[in-house]
Amino acid sequence: MTDRPRVLVTGTGGPSGISILRDLADEPLDLIAADIDPFAAGLYLVDAPRRAILPRGDDAGFCDALLEICQAESVSIVVPTVDSELLPLALDRERYAGSGVRLVLASEETLRTCLDKWVLAERCRDAVRVPDTWVVDDGFDPAAPDLPVIVKPRSGSGSRGIRLVERREELEALERDGTLLVQENLPGTEYSLDVIAREDGHVAGVVPRARLKVDSGIAVTGRTLHDERLDAFAREVARLIGLTTVANVQVKEDAGGVPALLEVNARFPGTMPLTIAAGVDMPKLAIGEALGTPVPDGPLPFEDIAMVRFFQERFFSFDDITDLQRHAARVAS
Repeated sequence: MTDRPRVLVTGTGGPSGISILRDLADEPLDLIAADIDPFAAGLYLVDAPRRAILPRGDDAGFCDALLEICQAESVSIVVPTVDSELLPLALDRERYAGSGVRLVLASEETLRTCLDKWVLAERCRDAVRVPDTWVVDDGFDPAAPDLPVIVKPRSGSGSRGIRLVERREELEALERDGTLLVQENLPGTEYSLDVIAREDGHVAGVVPRARLKVDSGIAVTGRTLHDERLDAFAREVARLIGLTTVANVQVKEDAGGVPALLEVNARFPGTMPLTIAAGVDMPKLAIGEALGTPVPDGPLPFEDIAMVRFFQERFFSFDDITDLQRHAARVAS
């Protein structure tokens, strides 16, 4: 064991967790990679003693299991990157703090707002452009929206469950249980606005990214760009939701070129490497703040650059995987 701060990152099978591990690899930190899946690629970015298997974020034992690992490994910072983990951890923040563990995580109120797209739309609609949106419940009128429309879950991320509906009959057949939203279809360019706010709520930086090609909800081709409209939009949304860490504000332009709010991911996004490469290293800034280094006032400067993504392989003994498979079986039992 060293005296260096120990940082545990969850969700290291996904692009967000992997990008954070890669970004911090050369920092004076000991990194611990955690995931529910022994095949998660990010687990193998660190040495075997610093790999951890967790229960699912919606498992009743998740917070206890993660805290046990933190205590056993002298972890001082946890960076959660999986949506299902965020609210349980926010609710358990004081217990973690009592064990000397700081969570790089938005507040409970911010998370409750962002994890429900209807609540988010209602919070923001009087201040920024929000697409016309209907909850599919007993009061929903399938004749009200102009077609085509987008149908999406009220909760969730990564484009899961989102589809374009062009026929009225499809709207009439939707389950009226309140878990779906019908939303105005926006034809313009889609942007992701990466935002970092300090713990006092001051927004230090906004980096807009154009999502030029998307695969499974993740941008595989993109570019950063300076745009005062998008900067102001992101800052206003951050204020409305009470942001105190890193978030990703997703917007899309309407037919008139006006950006409208789609959703907010109140965590590190999967395309963080582009923002980092552009000059704003949000993981280092946020973790640095948790360790006592203030985030600058900003606005933090960045460059206009482009990115494409590709697969990268790593090779090792299969024994590394079988060890984690055995651990995963014990966690699941």
